[in-house]
Amino acid sequence: MSVLAIIPARYASTRFPGKPLAVIAGKPMIQHVYERTLKADSVSRVSVATDDDRIRTAVVDFGGEVVMTRADHPSGTDRLAEVAAGLDADLIVNVQGDEPLIDPVMIDQAVKPLLADPTVEMGTLKSLIKDEEDYLNPNIVKVVTDRDGFALYFSRSPMPYLREADFAAATLFKHVGLYVYRRDFLLKYPQLPETELEKAEKLEQLRALEHGYRIYVSTTDCESIGVDVPADLEKVIGQLAKC
Repeated sequence: MSVLAIIPARYASTRFPGKPLAVIAGKPMIQHVYERTLKADSVSRVSVATDDDRIRTAVVDFGGEVVMTRADHPSGTDRLAEVAAGLDADLIVNVQGDEPLIDPVMIDQAVKPLLADPTVEMGTLKSLIKDEEDYLNPNIVKVVTDRDGFALYFSRSPMPYLREADFAAATLFKHVGLYVYRRDFLLKYPQLPETELEKAEKLEQLRALEHGYRIYVSTTDCESIGVDVPADLEKVIGQLAKC
């Protein structure tokens, strides 16, 4: 099966304008993400999806593939679907453009269940929550799954609620925002109406659950550092120095 990885990249950002072009160790951040994604064994092709000429130029300069999209997309998934409609692939991987330290193994872990089971239409990742601060942080999304590994719910709230067990004794998971879709499902996804839980939590993946679609959640031990604000660049640079 052919697997296409698409990296949505916007220049406009409230907290960090121009984030994809932030220089890390001599390269724009989008180049770090692109090169790491290419190393995933399951991925046969990588493309950046953007509506900004500055990002397009940067990707072309380092020899990457880039597709220009409309500027009015309400979400990265909508941008992804526009690109997928014009390209041929069985599976589409959505790799966040602000993950310059993403481990290629994580991509393979997310793709594997869809390669193994044709009934799985969407997949993502989870990792253990190790710090109680992360469990309580609304910016870190939590996920609970059924015994077969399919998502029951995603939430910004601490979940599940620890009524009697203490944090140290609990097994809790945070969501890792990397997604894999079957192409046909991805093209259908933007047409699904927004749902109440999606709007309440500001979590787009809840749209799939509320419309009755299942999301397989693979477990990963890999760690990455997302860049949300300029201060996060120092963490990434520090981690690169250790490699």
